Amino acid sequence: MLKGKGFFWAVLAGVCFLLVSPAAMAQDATSAQTPPAADLTKAKEYRIERSMSKQAVACLDCHKKESPGLFADWAHSRHASANITCLDCHQAEETDPDVSQIHFKQYERADTRFGTQEYKTPISAVVTPKDCSRCHPDEAKQYSRSKHANTVEIMWKVDPWLQKGMNSDFERIAGCYTCHGTVLKMDKGQLTSDTWPNTGVGRVNLDGSKGSCTSCHTRHRFTTAEARKAEACGQCHLGPDHPQIEIYKESKHGAMYDSFGHDWNWDAAPGAWTAGVDYRAPTCAACHMSGSGPVMTTHDVTERLSWELQPALSIHPEEFQPFPAKTNWQTERAKMKDVCLQCHGKAWVDDHYVKLDKVIAEYNDNYFKPAKKAFDELNEKGLLDKTRMFDEQLEIEYYELWHHEGRRARMGAAMMAPDYSWWHGFYECKKRYMTFMEEAEALIKENKKAHVRVVPNATGNTTKPPEVFK
Repeated sequence: MLKGKGFFWAVLAGVCFLLVSPAAMAQDATSAQTPPAADLTKAKEYRIERSMSKQAVACLDCHKKESPGLFADWAHSRHASANITCLDCHQAEETDPDVSQIHFKQYERADTRFGTQEYKTPISAVVTPKDCSRCHPDEAKQYSRSKHANTVEIMWKVDPWLQKGMNSDFERIAGCYTCHGTVLKMDKGQLTSDTWPNTGVGRVNLDGSKGSCTSCHTRHRFTTAEARKAEACGQCHLGPDHPQIEIYKESKHGAMYDSFGHDWNWDAAPGAWTAGVDYRAPTCAACHMSGSGPVMTTHDVTERLSWELQPALSIHPEEFQPFPAKTNWQTERAKMKDVCLQCHGKAWVDDHYVKLDKVIAEYNDNYFKPAKKAFDELNEKGLLDKTRMFDEQLEIEYYELWHHEGRRARMGAAMMAPDYSWWHGFYECKKRYMTFMEEAEALIKENKKAHVRVVPNATGNTTKPPEVFK
């Protein structure tokens, strides 16, 4: 039993405990740990506290009012943190072919304090890989030798839609050129509406460079995190003919990404993004571009490939005549295996490639080669019209056999998506093959020409761009 002063202090402590309720105590603890919420009614500020030229300050102050979304994106970027401003990327020489004459009119405005000659600076709306190379020389050099940067040349060499003019120029602008890239042109001091805006991976720029870094690192934040995520590649790699994003999302890798990707460290420094530490399953960038184990980071997506799966016949990259890789497929396969080995055992990785090679051989030998033989015979006998494409049903059947179902079968196997490899791939290959061969054999047997159809809007220019084919 407590007596005297000890009893008094014990009673007092009990009273205090009762006066301070558990709810109040919990609220107090929460308040101590959680900072006060931001006042969302206030505008986000960007204060210029470091040395910038007055012209650079003018750019920021003007765009903060004229295009606040663009400004806010930049203000959150690593570029802004490093004091890299609009001028560092957009400033041009007065003699450059892509200088915006329209922008010069900004310096004639009376409603802004920057409308004077001292702020007049030549600006180009287009920021090219050549511009980016001033700070990122290795990345620009790697990108320049990739299929991405040279895809306009590849497209014109292999695509009958362009070669035969079977789609209109504006169908190309709205579709093909958005991903593949336009050949930029200027008219009366501004970029033409049929070539701009465009961020295609193979865009041909007026300074002679090819490509657009903002295809993956979108303006004006340019985050590494965004380019590392599968959705960056899925902007172009999707759909019936090259559904890599859908294939990825079906795979175990994609399932893990969807389940846990929100917890991964997407902002690790380039060269430091580590499997098993920063992320649990790879994305497109992790396999094809990012540094992993002994494999160095690259912006040449042609590396690490041991098969070209988009052509009609599967071949190794150095055998791809429209753009032969300057690599050896065994060397590149070894690199990709080293990436896989960061998470998988050697037997798992080796056996995956055994299966992939077998799938490719079966596609080549049992579907494409027999169809190609029949297609060639039809043309040799004059039963198909060689001057056009897609105006006869058999031409469409033959094209989609390799361009749609055949690609899906091969790509599904390469990226471990069984539904795409079988139901969207080989199953559809069988249906397409049987339909094609039945009609082809009938025409050959009867020596009968195929019915020619009128293809609507087949008005596209068939002249190869001289800027590419010099």
